[in-house]
Amino acid sequence: MPALSTESQDFLTWLTVERGRAANTLVAYARDLGRYEQHLGQRNSSVLDAADDDVIAFVHVLIGEGLAASSITRTLVAVRGVHRFLVAEEIRPDDPAADVEIPQVPKGLPKALTLEQVTALIEGVSGDDAVSRRDRAILETLYGTGARISEVVGLSIGDVDLHDGLTRLMGKGSKERIVPVGRHAAAALGAWLEPSGRGAMEPQRWARRGDAEAIFLNQRGGRLSRQGAWGVVRLRGEAVGLRDELSPHVLRHSCATHMLDHGADIRTVQELLGHASISTTQIYTKVSNERLLSVYRSAHPRATR
Repeated sequence: MPALSTESQDFLTWLTVERGRAANTLVAYARDLGRYEQHLGQRNSSVLDAADDDVIAFVHVLIGEGLAASSITRTLVAVRGVHRFLVAEEIRPDDPAADVEIPQVPKGLPKALTLEQVTALIEGVSGDDAVSRRDRAILETLYGTGARISEVVGLSIGDVDLHDGLTRLMGKGSKERIVPVGRHAAAALGAWLEPSGRGAMEPQRWARRGDAEAIFLNQRGGRLSRQGAWGVVRLRGEAVGLRDELSPHVLRHSCATHMLDHGADIRTVQELLGHASISTTQIYTKVSNERLLSVYRSAHPRATR
């Protein structure tokens, strides 16, 4: 296993000097961080630029290897620890592991919402005020495109073509991709971009450069942050009884899962999600047992009696 990064080594030194951790604990942390950094390297990432998707994918790799929940939790403690350290030392401004939880689902896959739950979530935002329009547009865009939350809040007005139903997303490593925007998401975005929607949140004077081009604004008239969008999803989920089941990543996973359930090819889903490797897509997507059985029974010559 390659040597640890300077940042992880500094974290272990801090644990030794400032926290007085035992030698065995430090060995375990070093081993866990070594696995994490190896995982990040395979995704062309590092502890300095890792995103929440990288951390989530790492957790699912551990689950896929059949590790006990206690072992996964211990490993995640090390991962969370190094990212908290980097934020505290002002080495990076955000903590990608802060909101990552160990998925409690079979075979280590995140649990997708049902179609009924998605409908209830989106239809639950029924107001015509600016905040309601914005929140519905966020939910429709997350589910309709399978985009990461960072990609959605990073959208600018020039990135969206509602006439042709397309949007440009800037993914990890500044990789650009064009994805379709479905009818419902386009309608929600159109309603939000009207003067009585986004226009009602525009300030008299833009505080920061670039805010004027942002698709999604906060109520102070600035570009909506990733944390702010997380809050929107959480609040709207709680309103329809999805407090524990919902996160932006769950909407991304639900989009992919429902597409597979309705016959989409996994390569198409890979392109939609912006994954460099098909193996990553397989972590986020799950073909339902019903569809597997249906395909098997219709395709295998000795499947039916």
